[in-house]
Amino acid sequence: MIELKNVQKKYGRREALNDITLTIPQGKIIGLVGANGSGKTTLLKLTAGLLTPSGGSATYGGRSITRKIATHIAYMPDVDLFYPYFTVQELFNFYDSQFEDFDLTKAKEIAHFLDIQLTSKIKNLSKGNRGRVKFAATLGREATYYLLDEPFSGLDPMVRDDISKGLIQFTDTERQTILMSTHELKEVEPLLDEIVVLKEGSLIAYEAVDEIRDTHGMDATSWMMSLFRKG
Repeated sequence: MIELKNVQKKYGRREALNDITLTIPQGKIIGLVGANGSGKTTLLKLTAGLLTPSGGSATYGGRSITRKIATHIAYMPDVDLFYPYFTVQELFNFYDSQFEDFDLTKAKEIAHFLDIQLTSKIKNLSKGNRGRVKFAATLGREATYYLLDEPFSGLDPMVRDDISKGLIQFTDTERQTILMSTHELKEVEPLLDEIVVLKEGSLIAYEAVDEIRDTHGMDATSWMMSLFRKG
């Protein structure tokens, strides 16, 4: 279990996260939403061990989160950080050499599902296909947590649909958790168990999707907009 307690993160004088207390359980698909600059990427990087809190604590299984946590957590950034001269197969081989939990067979199965050729050079792929490759490489790991930063950003509807189906098919939602930041809340709502809402670096809501529908009588997008209108 990942726990954040009174977490703060500052970049110089700018406060990116302010007093975040949050428990992220196993076996959930959680949407992380908020306007640009609300702290979503900072929260994901901090949870992945790529950033250190300026205050408070971030723990996994009771231990402080550091870069070593990468053995349990798979982080997918919103930008492409691949070596462009790699083929897809070479990228998978590289991941296999870096992560003990990487399953080469699973990664190839995901690539086949997403219609990606293993012999294709990454530099020759379209943005949509690079998104597919990034997704396959990330889910090729058998991690406890998958942290996905804007996995649907800039992708056409067909790619988004394929990735949505892949999230369900290639993860074990009984024991693995997906925490993903997204601006496409309406599109991914059917996938989500819970929603975390950030505003200007603060946590303003953390609700189960079923609870939103049953208690508030509205879909997740309408509920989120109502939160921002209320301030």
